[in-house]
Amino acid sequence: MSLSKSKSNANANHSSVAAAPKPAISPSSIENDAAQNLQSSMEDSAPSNKLDFVHDAVLLEETVAAVLGVKSLPKQKDGDQNGLNISGIYVDATFGRGGHSRLLLSQLADDATLIVFDKDPTAISVAQELASKDSRVHVVHDSFATLTDSLAAMGISEVDGLMADLGISSPQIDDGSRGFSFMRDGAVDMRMDTSRGQSVAEWLEQVDDETLANVLYEFGEERHSRRIARAIKQMDSYESTLELAEVIKEAHPNWQRGKHPATQSFQAMRIFINNELGDVDDFLAQSIAILKSGGQLAVISFHSLEDRRIKQFLQRHSKGQYPEDENLPMPPNRPRYFSKPKRVGPSKAETSQNPRARSAWLRMATRTDTEYQQTAAP
Repeated sequence: MSLSKSKSNANANHSSVAAAPKPAISPSSIENDAAQNLQSSMEDSAPSNKLDFVHDAVLLEETVAAVLGVKSLPKQKDGDQNGLNISGIYVDATFGRGGHSRLLLSQLADDATLIVFDKDPTAISVAQELASKDSRVHVVHDSFATLTDSLAAMGISEVDGLMADLGISSPQIDDGSRGFSFMRDGAVDMRMDTSRGQSVAEWLEQVDDETLANVLYEFGEERHSRRIARAIKQMDSYESTLELAEVIKEAHPNWQRGKHPATQSFQAMRIFINNELGDVDDFLAQSIAILKSGGQLAVISFHSLEDRRIKQFLQRHSKGQYPEDENLPMPPNRPRYFSKPKRVGPSKAETSQNPRARSAWLRMATRTDTEYQQTAAP
């Protein structure tokens, strides 16, 4: 294994995503109502001072225990964590502010390795500071969609554990200049990686009404997408997130109590401009190749579009791969790549302390190389 402490800058992974086709049916309701309210709740509890930006890692102990393949972590005594002293190679695919990584490091042996990924330059700065103090940490400034190639460049072909938190971090929401917030003014940017790619404002200048409406519908499940798209395209400029949110608010005919009417539209544009769902699909597919047999996958999601993808991926690969041609018979014995898929939500204590955790779901599974034995009907 060959590791470099320098930042890895792979080619930008922000190619234009094809416009979503016009749906033939109405969108399904969100599986978890709290998922729709995530950004609204984040706005409501956000700090007012930029210096106060903090991020509480969600499902912290549950995720670290899952990626290590243990039921729970040792209890703290006298303020010190009694670590498990586990060796191996682990990946935090979404470093953020490092909450999950730091707890994981406390459980790893001195000869272990932790590779952290993030697209956000601010997150990378935090990660590099951690790496300067802990030689086990290696930083990759890129999307987790580059997982296999980035690890191969480091001489790594397989890992023992892989974790990801797909939620947008609190500091990103709280910092109006990033463009994610509809409660704090800033440029209409919304890029996770501000060093590359097209901003939402640049995209809105070029996109037509129909494509914009399709994006709002597909990635935000916004039922009033066409009405909102027309209103957005009538704006003179796209320089202010507050102005954009106000236009959406005025165009929205049916407000849901306790939820800002721009929530789903902002979510949709953010997901689209960052190719978030495409990256999730790529990441999940690569997890099959990069996790060694017995390795652990742990992924946190915050809305149904992501959770549904993870659920279906694990269900499909825990029961063996299906033939691409639906007319072909199902083979009785077929390889399966994951076993024991589970889903865990935050505790009442966590949601009470951190309301932003209430829509989070952790899905976990164990990498396996066995055959799915189809049981004959009695």
